[in-house]
Amino acid sequence: MTHVCDVAKYILKNQGAVSAWKLQKLVYYSQAWSLVWDGRPLFDERIEAWANGPVCPDLYVQHRGQFLVSDIKYGDAAKLDKDAQETVDGVLSYYGDKSPQWLSDLTHAEAPWKDARGDLPSGASCQREITQEAMAAYYEALPPAA
Repeated sequence: MTHVCDVAKYILKNQGAVSAWKLQKLVYYSQAWSLVWDGRPLFDERIEAWANGPVCPDLYVQHRGQFLVSDIKYGDAAKLDKDAQETVDGVLSYYGDKSPQWLSDLTHAEAPWKDARGDLPSGASCQREITQEAMAAYYEALPPAA
């Protein structure tokens, strides 16, 4: 199994430098779509429903304090197998040109993040997990893109 940092390295290698905020959303969507398209998670690290959208704390510690992330210390993009690479490539093809704000707004409108946060006020701190089960159930029920 790959680690979230392996996925992040692959994203940075193929997308170039992105904001930390955007990197977190691209990792989140890579995990979500891997659950649907490949029937497996890309990584086991937890994703939490933070105020600005989904965040993987294990990745956060790698870029903490950086606005723009061009590389992280840990991770190996070569650890992604062909299926994982194709999934992340598909995510980058669809979400890669979107702004961090657009990605955050999208995650805020979707059930996995909203359900994990429950009735917390907007902007409230939260460490509740967005489960793989919640992601798989939500994204596999979406209609195919036109």
